[in-house]
Formats: sequence, structure tokens, C-alpha cells
Amino acid sequence: MALCFPRLALEARLRGCASPEAAGEPWAVVENRSVLVCSAAARAAGVRPGSALATAWALAPQLRILPRDPGAESEALEAIATWAGQFSDKVSLEPPQGVLLEAEGSLRLFGGIARLIARLRSGLVALGFEAQLATGPTPRAALWLARGGAETLPALPIESIDPPREALELLRTIGVRTLGELMRLPRASVAVRFGQALLDSLDRATGEAPEPRDFFRPAEHFRAQLELPAPASEAERVLFAARRLFVQMEGFLAARQAGVRACTLSLLHRRGQATRLELGFATARRDAEHALRLLRERLGAVGLASPAEAIHLEAATLVPLAGASQGLFGDARTEAEEWERLTERLQARLGGAQVHGLATHAEHRPERAWRAVAAGEKAGPADLPPGPRPLWLLEPPRRLDEADFVLLAGPERIEAGWWDGEDVVRDYFVAARGATLAWIYRAHEGWYLHGLFA
Repeated sequence: MALCFPRLALEARLRGCASPEAAGEPWAVVENRSVLVCSAAARAAGVRPGSALATAWALAPQLRILPRDPGAESEALEAIATWAGQFSDKVSLEPPQGVLLEAEGSLRLFGGIARLIARLRSGLVALGFEAQLATGPTPRAALWLARGGAETLPALPIESIDPPREALELLRTIGVRTLGELMRLPRASVAVRFGQALLDSLDRATGEAPEPRDFFRPAEHFRAQLELPAPASEAERVLFAARRLFVQMEGFLAARQAGVRACTLSLLHRRGQATRLELGFATARRDAEHALRLLRERLGAVGLASPAEAIHLEAATLVPLAGASQGLFGDARTEAEEWERLTERLQARLGGAQVHGLATHAEHRPERAWRAVAAGEKAGPADLPPGPRPLWLLEPPRRLDEADFVLLAGPERIEAGWWDGEDVVRDYFVAARGATLAWIYRAHEGWYLHGLFA
């Protein structure tokens, strides 16, 4: 399967904003003072690829131009290849505008070629790219079919095979307009007039000659950055751009059957330090929409101190995460996921340090016998001193005028804390007053109520 991106030069620069077609803005990427590719609004005004820049501005005075950035185009192709790894482990780059993947082994998993193409199209749109897709028995055939938009190789326009300019002009001169007409010419004459390289390409397309490919190998950890066409001071603009990166990360993680417990989104400003937003998850996740909801909560809590010029997303630690099927009816796993989503939203809104779990801690002083743990972390029980301990402790302990409780058990001497300067000497008792069962202690200063059993 071939994915061809004829407007990659423009899309690579405008991924961070809403579609220029949807906004109705005329955009163009220029190179050597001529239009390389333009948006639909620019085409509607009469601008065409190859138009001189002065002509383009005369036709569309509101035309907004960007210089070509080959580096951004290469990064965009690699981002697409990384994301496409969830559909096939054999993905290869075909610069400057193509990505190829071996899809035969994935058809059963994704429900056939039609469903696979539909998923690819919708996913690419979410990434910010519009592709021409085609399948073929060989990589070269699929690439040519994607470029030309024909259903068969013989029907392809001769320009689709991207021959050298001199060869293309000569082919047009002798009346060859389609690949089928070229294939009917004598091979010896084609080799003499157009070179052996053209015949070799034809043989690779038809399967007469092999075409070994170097498969793309993405990085071990996810890291991506998106430049914004204009500084963004509104949260919605940042969220739109961030969604592109979250979708890209989702594909990266799906290809590895992995998830993340946390990721960091940084807003880069023209001046000053970057604004780092830590997004934590109760369990390993890779869902782009869920991450976007958490980011919305974080942005609502911190706001934007200054306009963002670019956004950077990074996830360093990957956690194995196999796919799971949903139950037909609600089950314990579904309820647990709903609880985890609530926890994550509270952490995003209030801060990670404000929402956490509790675990026991090996410490004699009762007020120190607990520790905060990450939400969802399963911590084993610590070795605690023997004796009754109430679940509800008063902080700080309440001074009692007199011990008007009935002592039921005790004393239990707790004498500890010399190592950190908070030494305590207490005699604890289980006591009752009416229906209340309490935990009280006697110190040098008198009696104190420290906890309640019921």
C-alpha cells in the first residue's frame, strides 16, 4: 500500500493550526519565487503550482506564503511512518512525498482492504495530512498508482512514474501519454533512448525484478514537536495542535503494544522558559482523546502566561499494554476504568500532589505510619507494631481536660523519634465513653484524644 502526500510541503507547515480549507484562508508554499503548492482557497482565486509569486499575489492579494522547509517535510514523513507502524511492521519511506507499507499480512486483522483504507484515511486526517492511497502487487506499482489515481498500471499518465525531465519531454514528443503505451515500445529502443534505469523501474513495478527496501525503524521513546504557524494565546488553539501529537503518540504506542503512565507536554515561548505540563495516568494508557481531555483540565488550571510558538510532547517510559476487548455489559473492569478516569481528571485539575493513594509505613508514631503513593499503585502492607490502631486519627490530637474515659486496654508505650528531633513518649489506651470507642494517650503534658475506632 502506498500513501502519497502531494501537499506535504504545505501540510508539514500548517499541522499546528486548523485546516486552511476550513478557514478559507489562501496559503502557499514558495520556492525560488514560485508557488510549489497552495491551498484550496488559493486555487479558487486562480493560483496554481508553478505560478510566479508576483502573479499569485496579483490573483490573491490576501495570499499568505511560507518558504519551503525540507526538514519539516522529512520530519512529517517520519511522523507518518511512525504512526503507520500500528498497521504493519514493514513500513518504508519514499521521499519526498510517499510512505509505503506491506499490508497483506494485516488485512484479516483490520477486516479487509476497504476497512484498512478507511482507518488510514481517518487517522491521517487526524494527524493533519490528506493522502492519495493505492494498493499494488509491488511497492513501485502501488506508489505509481497512488500518484496517478488510476486503477491499473497501463492507464497511468506517464508523469506518474516521475521520469527524468528530458525523458518526459521526449516521450511526449513521440506521443506517449500513458504507461501502457510506454510498455508497448520495444525494450531495446527504450533502453537506447531513455536509459536502462527507466526499464529497471518498469521491471520493479511489474514484479519482473526485485525491489529490496529499507524498513523504517522509529525511535525507542516518543518525542515530537510541532511548530505553530502563529503564536497561540488561546487554549483551544493549543489543544487543536496537541491533538495532532497525541494521535501520533497513540499510533507509536499501538505499534509496540505499549502505553504510558505519564507524558510531558511543553509549550515553547519566544521568551522565557517553556511551560511544562505533566499529564499523569492512573494506569497505562495510549488513548489520544483521553489525553486531550486531561490536557484541557490542566490548561484550565494553569492558563497561558504568554503565547506559545511551538508545542513539544515527550513520553520516555513505555509500559506493556495489550489490547482488551470490551464486555457487552458493565463489568468490574469498566467500573475500574471509570474510577481511574475520575482520578486522572482530578489530578489534572488540582495537581498530581493533591490526589494520591495511601499506604502503611513502618513507623511507631501513629501520625507517621502512613505514606502517599501514586493513584492506583498497589502497595504491600508494612510491618507495623502490634496492638490496636484506629483508622481515624485526629490531627492534631485533642487535649482532654481529664481522663473521663473508661480504660479498656493498655497501656502501650510508644517512645520514638529521637533521630529526627520529634521525640515522643506516650502511653496509649483503648478507652470508651458511652458508645464511643477511642484511642487516647497520656504524656507529660496530660491526656490527649488521638483516634476513634467507631
